[in-house]
Amino acid sequence: MPYRNITTQSQLASYCQELAKARSIAFDTEFVAEDTFRPVLCLVQVSVEDQLAVIDSMAVEDLTPFWQVLAADGHQTVVHSGRGEIEFSLQAIGQAPANLFDVQLGAGLVGGEYPAGFATLISRLLGETPKKHETRTDWRRRPLTTRQIEYALDDVRYLPTIRDRLEERLTQLGRTAWMAEEMQAFLAEIHKAATQERWWRVSGNANLNPRALAIVRELWRWRQAEAERLNKPPRRILRDDLIVELARRQTADPKQIGAVRGMEWGKLRQQLPEIADAVRRGLESPEKEWPTSHRESPPQLGVLGQFLSAALTSVCRQAQLAPSLVGTPGDVRDLILYRLAPLPDEPPPLLDRGWRAEIVGRTFEELLAGKLAIRIGDPNSEHPLVIESPAE
Repeated sequence: MPYRNITTQSQLASYCQELAKARSIAFDTEFVAEDTFRPVLCLVQVSVEDQLAVIDSMAVEDLTPFWQVLAADGHQTVVHSGRGEIEFSLQAIGQAPANLFDVQLGAGLVGGEYPAGFATLISRLLGETPKKHETRTDWRRRPLTTRQIEYALDDVRYLPTIRDRLEERLTQLGRTAWMAEEMQAFLAEIHKAATQERWWRVSGNANLNPRALAIVRELWRWRQAEAERLNKPPRRILRDDLIVELARRQTADPKQIGAVRGMEWGKLRQQLPEIADAVRRGLESPEKEWPTSHRESPPQLGVLGQFLSAALTSVCRQAQLAPSLVGTPGDVRDLILYRLAPLPDEPPPLLDRGWRAEIVGRTFEELLAGKLAIRIGDPNSEHPLVIESPAE
């Protein structure tokens, strides 16, 4: 397929001058994230008014002009599952692309599968079968073959048409404002992830006490700094399960730390003094600075969570929404806790904000209050559950 191949800084500058006049810019990236602290951007594919382009980011040293064009107002930026693309833009210029439309989110808002892979959207919305080769390509290697380039371009040449189909359906359902709200929340979450510590995402920490959580936090901070210094993925520095185990043991003795199964790896043994120092910082941190442990859950939360999670799926399907986009079982539990035992000045949970409150929050409030009931209607129906007033 014909495309513009951009491999020099001057070619990029010229292309960006043209790009600045576009009303819609669809783009995608190819990157490798397995071996480094931050993903390595290898290729950028762009579609503008049926014209395709490939920017070789391994050859063009400075993509700042491209990110600046994307961040400028005056056009719509179209992506699929665009978290990675947004993060590249934030790292480069501190701004996200302007007027974003993520087709993965759009599909979920009109009842499609979420999160849907791009091949699924092409098949279901356009009735075409995309090529599936090159899914294991190391995009850092050069030269790229024609087959690799065509595969990469397939990720953008369908984007404008898919966007058109989704915008039409969103308009029909009266959900264009919902889409704008969802994109704002998506961007806010990415900004938050880029600027705030995320130590609480260390898997397995749910049952730790506050003092142990302070150790988790200090070990996470050490791991992040070490991973960035060595340009390696954090979990290759120290695994999550080892962080949790060290937090449970609550000892800063290097010998006892080294005796933990999994700590015998050569590089970790060399780093035992640093790891012990991180544990010590957690142990010696003032109690007032300890992380707050999880809120104690009432005994009925499990039953109510299962009950309302089933109701969530039914409500979403009938409203032509992807349940997994609307909320998770964890979001359902958050709403129940907010209704049954709210904390002082606690902000509303996800399911009780914006369009989700219209579709789910009010219904769940009435279910919890006994004003609505759920029964099985037609067990052979695609939507077997019926939500209605008990009086009916």
